Amino acid sequence: MVLSLGRPYNVADRKIPLARLMNDMPVARFLACGDTALSVEFGDRVDRRISGLVLALDRRLAQARLPGIVEAVPTFRALMVHYDPLAASYGEIAAALERLLIGLQPVEAGGRLWTLPVCYEGELAPDLADVAARTGLAPEAVVASHSAPTYRVYMLGFLPGYPYMGELPRELHLPRRENPRIKVPMGSVSIAVDQTSIYSFESPGGWHLIGRTPVRLFDPRRAAWALLEPGDEVRFNPVDRARFDALDRAAAEGALELSPQQGRA
Repeated sequence: MVLSLGRPYNVADRKIPLARLMNDMPVARFLACGDTALSVEFGDRVDRRISGLVLALDRRLAQARLPGIVEAVPTFRALMVHYDPLAASYGEIAAALERLLIGLQPVEAGGRLWTLPVCYEGELAPDLADVAARTGLAPEAVVASHSAPTYRVYMLGFLPGYPYMGELPRELHLPRRENPRIKVPMGSVSIAVDQTSIYSFESPGGWHLIGRTPVRLFDPRRAAWALLEPGDEVRFNPVDRARFDALDRAAAEGALELSPQQGRA
């Protein structure tokens, strides 16, 4: 299938300047990423409206079923589109994406709403006391503050199924640890700057660890290996150590089943 180019694209320059193309199109920038991918960027910051535009374009692209598209990956501020250069050229893909931008509105409502159990006690929360001291809050206040919001999953990255979520309450904003750990246990709930996340695997890491969830965020035994998706929303439900241990045993056996609610309007 040959797609109309609509307007010329300078492939040699490997990018299209930032511009408002039409009154009913959001500001977008197209960047070539090698010869098999391009990025459609909507901004330069972490922002719910920008994220909403990324997710809206991702949905439109999935519905369009364009020939040559291999995969689309939402990030904080852009949609990375991987394509087969033997099936479609950069110019063809860019022109098709430009048409999908017409009338694009940000996705405002959340996706699925997950409630995840978290234990904020003992060795499961090795940085809780330090976070409390650095923020001037009691440990109980840190837990209450962290578990109060409903967080948006902006993107997955770093590890399979690893979610970057915001927005963290301002009183908990801290820079990353000066000395990262070599090993962070799977399920560790962490904070850094204005975000919170969960380590989906044991790995090195430099975020502050304030709790742990028994939920496996990435599990090949499930039909959908990654539990969370960009656009989902997450609430944390504090549980005690006994409850955590019971849920962790169930998760290890593949018997811990979570059902999301529909996201908030």
